[in-house]
Amino acid sequence: MRALVTTVVGALFAVPLYVVLANTFKHGPDIAPDPFGPPLPPTLDNLAAVLSRPDRLFWASLGNSVIVTALSVAVLTILSAMLGHYLARTPSRWGRATALLLLCGLMIPPQVILLPVVRVLQLFDLMTTVQGLVLFNVGYYVPFGVFVFSGFVRTIPIEMEQAAAIDGAGRLATFWRVVFPLLRPASASAIIFFSVWIWNDFLNPLIILGPSQGTTVTTGIYRAVGQYQVDFGTVFGLMFLATLPILVFYLALQRHFVKGLTSGATKG
Repeated sequence: MRALVTTVVGALFAVPLYVVLANTFKHGPDIAPDPFGPPLPPTLDNLAAVLSRPDRLFWASLGNSVIVTALSVAVLTILSAMLGHYLARTPSRWGRATALLLLCGLMIPPQVILLPVVRVLQLFDLMTTVQGLVLFNVGYYVPFGVFVFSGFVRTIPIEMEQAAAIDGAGRLATFWRVVFPLLRPASASAIIFFSVWIWNDFLNPLIILGPSQGTTVTTGIYRAVGQYQVDFGTVFGLMFLATLPILVFYLALQRHFVKGLTSGATKG
């Protein structure tokens, strides 16, 4: 019974992937009449059309997505690791209260706080800027990073940090030289989650970044859909190309993915 349920659920998740993959290599006029049909004969015209658009929509969107995702993930990983380590090694009421407050942040949808965030960014002249979008990503996703890193830090023997302190290392030096190198599995898990969420985000770049600063890969797909006419070949080609970078990134880090999530689940 469980095998049957697993097969059905897997098939449901596979259907959208198949539709995108099949229609990416299908001639444009054949997509609307038969979206579930196989691409016979297959063609690369859709991908060539996307890569050679005069407005360079894909390349501009890809550049913005890479910049926003890389900056956000780098700041999030460092900040979450440091804060997670501090909270895991601070068994006080203040530490527990801070951890509880951060966990409450995981329950708030980003759409709920989008309007206040826009007002704050306008106050500091950060709307329609990459910096504003990066700050929003850091503020919203840091609770999850702290949750992952704090659980993993509790699996690291505190005696290692005490030995470094005896040798004269300060708290910051101990973190960077002893603790942070051991956080590789947790870092891989957090980086994968952060990258997928930020790369696939649509509403926040559309509102915060705005059309004047360009688009990301998700808003680029939205721009490719016209009001009166839709080139389905271009849309599916953009979807396919937008998925490739983050898929390759996940495959490169998947070895540490499960380990980083499960470590600390039964301790602390």
